Amino acid sequence: MQEESRNIPEEVDHLYRREYGKLVAVLTKTFGVNNIELAEDVVQEAMLEALRQWAYTGVPENAMGWIYKVAKYKAVNLVNREKYKRAYTSKVVHHLQSEWTLEPALDHIFTDREIADDQLRMMFTCCHPSVSKDSQVALTLKTLCGFSIPEIAKAFLTTNENINKRLVRARKSIQAANIPFEVPTGKDLEPRLASIMEVIYLLFNEGYHASSGQEAIRYELCEEAIRLAEMVASNPNIVNTSQISALLALMSFNVSRFASRTDTFGNLVDLEHQDRDKWDQALIQKGLRYLSFAAQHDQVSLYHILATISAHHCTAKDFGSTNWEGILSLYDNLVLLDDSPIVQLNRAVVLAKTANAREALMAIEGINDITALQSYMPYYTVRAELHFQIGEVKKASELLKKALGLSPNKKAKSDILDKLKKIDDL
Repeated sequence: MQEESRNIPEEVDHLYRREYGKLVAVLTKTFGVNNIELAEDVVQEAMLEALRQWAYTGVPENAMGWIYKVAKYKAVNLVNREKYKRAYTSKVVHHLQSEWTLEPALDHIFTDREIADDQLRMMFTCCHPSVSKDSQVALTLKTLCGFSIPEIAKAFLTTNENINKRLVRARKSIQAANIPFEVPTGKDLEPRLASIMEVIYLLFNEGYHASSGQEAIRYELCEEAIRLAEMVASNPNIVNTSQISALLALMSFNVSRFASRTDTFGNLVDLEHQDRDKWDQALIQKGLRYLSFAAQHDQVSLYHILATISAHHCTAKDFGSTNWEGILSLYDNLVLLDDSPIVQLNRAVVLAKTANAREALMAIEGINDITALQSYMPYYTVRAELHFQIGEVKKASELLKKALGLSPNKKAKSDILDKLKKIDDL
C-alpha cells in the first residue's frame, strides 16, 4: 500500500534524520573505519533513490524498510564492484562477496541489536583521542546525526569552510591511527564519553532551537538525542553515569514544556507566557529522578548545573515565583566551568530579572570574545529586548533588524517580524 498524498521530500528528510546515523554506523562496520565517507555516500545514494522512485510510486507503507533494503544492496554492489581496488579492513565485508554467506550476513548486521551497538561503536570511533576535540564533535554530528555543514557551523559559531577542514582532518586522523570500531573500556572510556555527551547536547539544542527549516522546534532531533543518551547510559561498560543522567534530566525538563512552547500558528512562546497546565508532569518527574541519581555522585558538571537551572523553571508554580536569585547563583558557578560567550549571554538574561536591564546590558558589553556572537541571532534579540525595556525603542528596532538577517528559520523570522511590527506601531 502506498500513500501518494504524503510530501515526498519531507518524508525522506524525516527518514534521513531518523535513520541516517544508524545506516552509516552499520555500513562503517561493514566497510571498515577507513571508509567512513564511502558509508556516507551509500546512505546518501539510498536517500536520493527514494526521492526519485517515490515521486512516481508514492511512499511505500514500510518506508524505512525500503531505505534499508536499497542501502543493503547498494553496499553489496559496491563491494563486488570495487573488491580489487579498495582496501577493506572489516571482516564483515568478506561475507558479502559470496552468494552463500550474503543473505545471512545482511540479516545479521541489520538487526536492531547490531544497529544499536554499531551506533555506540561509531560514537566512540569519532571521539577517539587521535582526533582533535573540535573535529570529534563535528565528525559525529556529520556521520552519526546527519547534520549538514551549515548546521554544524552554526553550532560552533564558525564558518562552513572551517567545518569542512575539521572533517577532513578527522577522517585523516582516523585512517592514520587505524582506530578499532569498538566501545573502549577502562581508562580510555571517560575522556571519549565527555565528547559523546557534548555531541548529544548539541544535537538536542539544534532540535530545541532549530537553525533552519519551517519549524521552530525540530522534535525528531530532540527525540534522537534522548535516544542516543539512553543508549549510552544503558551500556554495561559505562559504570559512572552521573553526567549522562544529568544530561537526560536536562533534556527531560526541556521536552516537558514542548506542548506550550509554540502557539497554534507554530510561533515560539516565551517562558513567561507559556501555559504551565500543558507541561508534561510525568516528564518533569522523570527529570527529577534523573537529577536525583546524578546528584548521588561526587561530581558537578555543566549538565548538572544546567539541569538544576531547568528544574527551577519546571517546579516554579508560575513565572513570578521563579527563583531567579538561585538561578543566577547557578550561572555564576556555570561560568567557572564554561565561560563561553553564550553562557555569559544567558547569565545576562537572568541578571535582568534579579537586577535590571541596564546592568544586564553592561554585562553583555563585558562578555569575553564578544566577536564570536556577531553571527548569533539571540545576541541581537536579547539586547533588543533589554533596550526596549529601558525605553530605547529605536535601538531595539535596529537590533531586531540585524537578527532578522541571521536566522534561516522561518518561524524565528516570523517572531522577529511580529516584534518589529509592535515596535513600529508604538
